[in-house]
Amino acid sequence: MAAPFGKLLYLYVGTSDFDRDLKYYTNVLGAKVLWNHHAFGAKVAALRLCEGPQYLLADHRPAPTCLPLFEVKDLKAKAKELRSRGWKSEGRSFEVPPGPCLVFKDPSMCARMSWAKALRTRTTLMLSGPR
Repeated sequence: MAAPFGKLLYLYVGTSDFDRDLKYYTNVLGAKVLWNHHAFGAKVAALRLCEGPQYLLADHRPAPTCLPLFEVKDLKAKAKELRSRGWKSEGRSFEVPPGPCLVFKDPSMCARMSWAKALRTRTTLMLSGPR
């Protein structure tokens, strides 16, 4: 059976002190900064810490939270499939820089987030984990 969400692409991690934590990841742990954006009152940096998913350090996410981000081929189709099995989103989709998002919670009330990222073709990413 195929994995329902495809590849784990990112870990979206909250921070209480973005600049301090970014220095720790780069200077102490040796992470490579892939990009570092400051926009709309938020700071987010993508770091390469391992051969697996990129580590997204974000000051608009509360510390200590970590939301894994999974790739799916089609957000609308995946949402429809999941709804047929009892899944519910927390409201309508909304836009973030990569594309449309959906937020949902699992039975333990852990928040999840889905978004679509525009590359050459539209790729959908699913973000999950405790909020």
